[in-house]
Amino acid sequence: MLVWGVFHLSKHGTGATFRCSAPKFPTEDPNYRILQPRRSRFTHYNFYLRDETLGPMVMRVASFFPFQTTYYFNGHSFIEQELNRNKIGFRKNDNVFLAVDDTAALQADADRLTGEGIAKRLDYWTLVLGAKFSKRERGEMNLHRFYAVNQIEYCRNFIFKRHFPVHRIFERPCEIGLWRLTAHKISEIFGVRVTKKLKGKLNTTLEQIEHGHHIFRAYFQHAFVKQYEKFSTFLRNEICSNNLSDFRLKEGLEHLAAARTRFLAITDRFATFQAQALNVHVEFPLLQRLALPITVGTATFPGIKIHDTRMIRLMEVLLHGGTTIGGWTAKQIHDAVLTAFQLSATRYELNQLRYDLRKMKAHGLIERDGKRYAYRLTGKGTKVALTFVLFHQRLCGPLANSLFHHQPNSDARPNSKLEAASHKADAPIRNIIQLLEAA
Repeated sequence: MLVWGVFHLSKHGTGATFRCSAPKFPTEDPNYRILQPRRSRFTHYNFYLRDETLGPMVMRVASFFPFQTTYYFNGHSFIEQELNRNKIGFRKNDNVFLAVDDTAALQADADRLTGEGIAKRLDYWTLVLGAKFSKRERGEMNLHRFYAVNQIEYCRNFIFKRHFPVHRIFERPCEIGLWRLTAHKISEIFGVRVTKKLKGKLNTTLEQIEHGHHIFRAYFQHAFVKQYEKFSTFLRNEICSNNLSDFRLKEGLEHLAAARTRFLAITDRFATFQAQALNVHVEFPLLQRLALPITVGTATFPGIKIHDTRMIRLMEVLLHGGTTIGGWTAKQIHDAVLTAFQLSATRYELNQLRYDLRKMKAHGLIERDGKRYAYRLTGKGTKVALTFVLFHQRLCGPLANSLFHHQPNSDARPNSKLEAASHKADAPIRNIIQLLEAA
């Protein structure tokens, strides 16, 4: 074993300790004192270690009773130590294994990282560098050690051969996730039922770190699942929890396997949701079926056409409806449509909205929340809404604007790949239109 170094930090840190105070009223024992748990600022000692099993790690020891000890280590370092011990070749950068000679051995080494094995190494370093007590003190205070998981991260990597598909795939889930990853869906991904007593965060964000690096996050109470690009060819889904009780898990280190199983299921559901959202195609037979009238019971409802501006606006608002768990009422949807598109109540009346909602419900695109008159998109409705909205935003809108409002200069050399592609497509489209006019 090798100790890298010992550093005494003069900067105080906050930790759990006890406060000793005299009782307010006199007692029979003049030495009687009251111990009250509290958090205070005091000196901590940091030890930077290289363990023969866990690899590089940091040990933080409090200088006040009960001398709380905190450890920080990375499971990838443990796997690296095991691969070196078994003489298996690999290539690793930061916390990513870029290549390995035996993938089965890599998984087997990861499975050997158990709570019992970790506790054994922590006991050793706590005994060597932690607070010392005499035999009499240990007998009088009944001292024992207990290790709990304060923060844990678990990741799943999707590995590609080239950077191009990773970047494109990451852009699309960020765009769709901000629309479609509602509070109801977040609760399904984390496997916890949402109630009115829920405390903590329940939202999605897109953060930009230095050098243009983006991270998509979905928060749930004291945990979050995030997605980001890693080394150009890795797409990483990672879940971080600061309180395992949010998932009804025990915090003891011996329950690490249960946390791993739960987090594996969460990352799997998150990846499944994105796969379903990305599996959206412009299926023209579907558009044709939606455009036809439909009969439900004795009532006949007209079809939904892709050029219907009212339906496009309504679908876009419903896709953005991530703040309401139990669905939106007709009045809430109406107010949202008027606000989002700056419409007046006379131009788009509430009765017109109710007519559009009945039409979408007849086609199976929305559903009611139980017996309440509150509506949300179904699974089919989500795919149809994404198809309609993305068709207008990504294809129909830019193409129509290019044809009728902005004629690109043939001598221009745009830097953007999208503009260059649009530039090349403009001339053939105009030739087709001229041929149709001549015919």
